[in-house]
Amino acid sequence: MSERRVRVRFAPSPTGPLHIGGVRTALYNYLFARQHGGDLIFRIEDTDSNRFVEGAEDYILESFKWLGIQFDEGVSFGGKYGPYRQSERRDIYKKYVQVLLDNGKAYIAFDTPEELEAKRNEIANFQYDATTRLQMRNSLTLPKEEVDALIATGKQYVVRFKIQPGEEILVNDLIRGEVRINSSILDDKVLYKSVDQLPTYHLANIVDDHLMEVSHVIRGEEWLPSAPLHVLLYRAFGWESTMPQFAHLPLLLKPVGNGKLSKRDGDKLGFPVFPLEWHDPKSGEVSSGYREKGYLPQAVINFLALLGWNPGNDQEILSMDELIRYFDLSRCSKSGAKFDYQKGIWFNHEYLLAQDDKAWVPSFDALLRAQGITSTPEKEAQVVAMMKQKVVEYTDAEGNKKKRPVSFVSDLWPLCNFFFIAPQTYSLEDKFVRKNWKETTAAEMKQLASILEGLEDFSIESQRAAVDAWVAESGVKPWNAWRVCLVGTGQGPDMHELSAFLGKEETLARINRAIHALG
Repeated sequence: MSERRVRVRFAPSPTGPLHIGGVRTALYNYLFARQHGGDLIFRIEDTDSNRFVEGAEDYILESFKWLGIQFDEGVSFGGKYGPYRQSERRDIYKKYVQVLLDNGKAYIAFDTPEELEAKRNEIANFQYDATTRLQMRNSLTLPKEEVDALIATGKQYVVRFKIQPGEEILVNDLIRGEVRINSSILDDKVLYKSVDQLPTYHLANIVDDHLMEVSHVIRGEEWLPSAPLHVLLYRAFGWESTMPQFAHLPLLLKPVGNGKLSKRDGDKLGFPVFPLEWHDPKSGEVSSGYREKGYLPQAVINFLALLGWNPGNDQEILSMDELIRYFDLSRCSKSGAKFDYQKGIWFNHEYLLAQDDKAWVPSFDALLRAQGITSTPEKEAQVVAMMKQKVVEYTDAEGNKKKRPVSFVSDLWPLCNFFFIAPQTYSLEDKFVRKNWKETTAAEMKQLASILEGLEDFSIESQRAAVDAWVAESGVKPWNAWRVCLVGTGQGPDMHELSAFLGKEETLARINRAIHALG
């Protein structure tokens, strides 16, 4: 018998934006599929029609396109196992619901919500199972004629899985090892609802995974409690030989405190939990996204890959090809991974610096245009080259002033606005100005202006030769005062580089304006 082809799937629900934890799950499925030369399937779980959100499916697809996670088949990709949207597979599920009913593996239940609530009030810790099912209104307690009559009159019902107590269930998890439970602790889960003629998650996924020949189910830890039920469903259908291998990934945890990462954590600490900006069509609320915040997709991928997995060495910067080569489920952690969003910023910094200066230009140009400034790609690339290694000040979630290296293109504007806008005022109240503008400074700056004005070649090299010769002869150290003239305060690149960028006319105009303002 030939080895089974690796086929994995990612199956989100279109109930809102894609959480960053879901992105990591999809990424691990992608890495696993690519490493084994297998297939990655994109399914849509839309069996819960009440929670459907307009635009969510397109948002999910756009997120993966931006991130570079490519699917081989599924919704919008095609394939021979379709349809891949669960709401379009009603007739398929009905067929398998009937198989379970015919084989005595499931039963029809007519209990109303009120009746179920009454039973919960009557029995502490009530669950619908082998000990209580014969007390309820279902096809196990009602005559067949009455069941048929109720269905014929349109009475709403559900189909429940008939779990036999006392069975040992073994789940061989590729991350957590052997997980054993007894079936007696499970309730008779609802598999199908007549109200919308759709199955629940449990049945739909089992049927889809089987029919689409899924070999491995790699999903979040939150689905681990459902694994024993899924094993029992495979047994009930007689599909044990095709049952996929399970791997339950560790949770993404809050950066601070305990518990699962939530949108509230991102709002509080100022980081996104969604790949793209999300506009809620119902509330109008706008949630931030990694793309719009200025993250590079490669940095997000690298950052997420190392949350709960390691490559077996100390390497942190890993390309997609390297991630595919090193990925191994056995190196996934069993415990949750703290979502260190500051590390995500560090990754973006590293990936930004690794880019060619010209790659910054489209985003930098958009930043300038938002300020009403137009420039050329060549000029913008020059500014990037001069300023990308600088440090930026920022305010953290607690209101503290801190510093970090440039990590986003948007960091550049407060560091480099003087390249495009001349200082409007020069104030001795500025500490740097006050320290570097003395009684003799105006005269020294006039000398500097005279030297610069006499240069026909205003290149960096020409300026450096002329100014350095004057400095050596006069003993004047003009650098900080010159910076005051061109920038207005104590920031910016090498003065020869800045002056050459501005050009002779603008440089002299700024020096003369500062002399006039400061005296």
